Amino acid sequence: MTIGCNDEIVMLPSSSFFGPDRDIARCILDRREECISRDMPVPLFVAAPMVRYSKLPFRRLVGMYGADVIYTPMIYASNFCASEKCRRSEFTTDSVDSPVVQFAVNEPKVFADATELVYPWSSGVDINCGCPKRDVTSAGFGSHLLDNPDLIADMVAQARSRISDPTYSISVKIRIQYPLEKTIDLCRKMEKAGVTRLAVHGRTRYMPNDPVDKEAIALVKSSVGVSIFANGGVTTFAEALEMAKETKVDGIMVANGLLSNPAMFGGHDVTPLQCITDFVNLEASKSLHFDIFHQQLIFMLRPILSAPQRRFFNELTSVAAVKDFLVDEIGCIL
Repeated sequence: MTIGCNDEIVMLPSSSFFGPDRDIARCILDRREECISRDMPVPLFVAAPMVRYSKLPFRRLVGMYGADVIYTPMIYASNFCASEKCRRSEFTTDSVDSPVVQFAVNEPKVFADATELVYPWSSGVDINCGCPKRDVTSAGFGSHLLDNPDLIADMVAQARSRISDPTYSISVKIRIQYPLEKTIDLCRKMEKAGVTRLAVHGRTRYMPNDPVDKEAIALVKSSVGVSIFANGGVTTFAEALEMAKETKVDGIMVANGLLSNPAMFGGHDVTPLQCITDFVNLEASKSLHFDIFHQQLIFMLRPILSAPQRRFFNELTSVAAVKDFLVDEIGCIL
């Protein structure tokens, strides 16, 4: 079955630093050396699922700048299974991209069916049990599922029964709950069901802007035997390594920090011009919708542009106008 796959790839430099689409020249810091200097293991760097934004061009971009594991945006599994049109619009990939496909789902059979559909074109699937948005939770998805750990475990178990490939990841993204015994119980049930790894956001569903509870993430890591990704509050390369060292997790998952700086995992403090150029080239090949393309550039350019430049750029309405601005105003070579 075809699921919106596109066999054409962008011919950009790549090499095997950590992943299949890594260009060492674009990563200014050697993660291994940085970890050796901090006396810590080397963590995986993970690009979180972001609604609208974790599309193929952006996944390819963060892969070039240090992301090891990269998620798709959240996809509603029931729609994905029922509609070929949905499959084509929601999941497009190529021969380099091998993402973790995240689903909003609350039915074990539906999750297993969706997993079978994406298995040939992905490195794993993930159940969204972390989103706190009302439109998601009111439909019985996202963080609403945290109150039903047995259902989550059943979804994991049924998907694993369909896909016996031990290298294929079946994961769950959660938020912590208090008392923390609830979170530990949930994670142990998912481990018993066959989950490959867990991404743990260090805030509850009711804490949108509170400090991340690193001790809670560390407790989860020490309580289960599966890989743990820490999520929440990381906006720089140094913060990512600090979080990994403090919590002893296996990977660091970042969302908003990568929107403003897709090269963050490469050690860049702000988005470099080469990264912007790479994104424009990827858009040209992958035909990203203009509104998303424009908005992602707005995020990347915010710390670079003056206030008048930002106002002007925000009003642009075509790819051609965006390219002219990037060449004339900030010196991109396109």
